[in-house]
Amino acid sequence: MTFFWAEALWLLLALPALVAGYVFLLRRRKVPTLRMSNLAMVKESLGHPDYRRHVPPAILLVSIAALIVAMARPAATVSFPGLEETVILAMDVSASMQATDVEPSRLAAAQRAAKEFVAGVPTNVRVGIVSFAGTAAIVQGPTLDHEAIDAGIDRLRLSPSTNLYGGIALSLAAIFPEAGIELEQFTDAQAEGRAADHRRATRSRSGDVEPGSYRSGAIVLLTDGQRTTGGDPLDAAQIAADRGVKVYAVGLGTPEGSIISFRGWSIRVKLDEETLKQVARMTGAQYFNAHSAEDLRTVYQDLSHRVVTKKRETELTGLAALAAALLVAVAAGLSLAWFGPVK
Repeated sequence: MTFFWAEALWLLLALPALVAGYVFLLRRRKVPTLRMSNLAMVKESLGHPDYRRHVPPAILLVSIAALIVAMARPAATVSFPGLEETVILAMDVSASMQATDVEPSRLAAAQRAAKEFVAGVPTNVRVGIVSFAGTAAIVQGPTLDHEAIDAGIDRLRLSPSTNLYGGIALSLAAIFPEAGIELEQFTDAQAEGRAADHRRATRSRSGDVEPGSYRSGAIVLLTDGQRTTGGDPLDAAQIAADRGVKVYAVGLGTPEGSIISFRGWSIRVKLDEETLKQVARMTGAQYFNAHSAEDLRTVYQDLSHRVVTKKRETELTGLAALAAALLVAVAAGLSLAWFGPVK
């Protein structure tokens, strides 16, 4: 917790003086002298001490402390639901995702974890599914229907090649359907040149946009990061950065990789972390590594909060002042209930 006017907290040092004054006043009270015929009558007249008389002053003292804290204008960093309205899960379905270094396979583990992610997002956040291999496709447009999203995840099938550029760029197209981004830009051999043209066009429309500043959408990219076709994924990341969209990258696999068989060939597929780290860094997001299915589930659970929860420093002066007022009311109420009005 921080304070905008911390100097006011010095007033808290006056509280011990108030306590001392209260004790002094109690001791100054004169005890009336009574004539009793025997000791038994004295004990009966004294009865038991009523400690309730100290409760209202104690509550009043706490209310004064709360009022001083309110004067210091406290502030704290609190979490609150974010403004992201759309989250796109961009999932790699290239042949390398059949590797079993993450059991039962990279793709199966990704599908299971993706469903857990969807289950964890608020019901007001739309989720879409983009798959990419040699080309990219929108498997499920952004929707609030979790059953439709899960069905889209189940429909994912492996295909040859890996076009990371297409996966990121088509995810942007799903977030900005009015932007006129066409899939043909992301699938052919001329993608590199068109990426540069698209970045220039984006800058001319958007001006200077801070990476990660867009609050109505985010992309979660899950892949082993091994590009084999299409444009440079860093070009697609730059397009996302120019629009302020965060691309959270999740690397699935192990550094040593796994050997897969595809079309009669045996290939060792490894996790390309460097590319994914750069993609996340360029867009103001974060990179997460998942070496196992359990790691992947943990990553997705964390992401479900990161992409839909924001932290903001919020001033708590009003709450402190309200607490002080309520405490004063409680002290007054107890005093009236126990001892009646002052006469």
